[in-house]
Amino acid sequence: MNLGKVTGTLVASRKEPLMEGLALLVVRQLDEHGSEAGGYVVAADSVGAGVGEVVLYASGSSARQTLSTKDKPCDAVIMAIVDQWDVDGETVYVK
Repeated sequence: MNLGKVTGTLVASRKEPLMEGLALLVVRQLDEHGSEAGGYVVAADSVGAGVGEVVLYASGSSARQTLSTKDKPCDAVIMAIVDQWDVDGETVYVK
């Protein structure tokens, strides 16, 4: 699982029929302190996240374990919208 921030949306006018109905969002990876780290990933949204929200996402075979992505050709999925996180007793983020 990874922390990320939704930075945009992706629209595909044609896609694999199994992916129909799934919103695709662009996510920038964050480190444990909330700073941008790593690159971007396109993730299927299973929780109704929006641009600007901090999310928890999974990639690889784990991305196909949610109800909305099961057995679909998906390599990343947003599975939670983060409300708050703490590191070493300090609050890093509050929605």
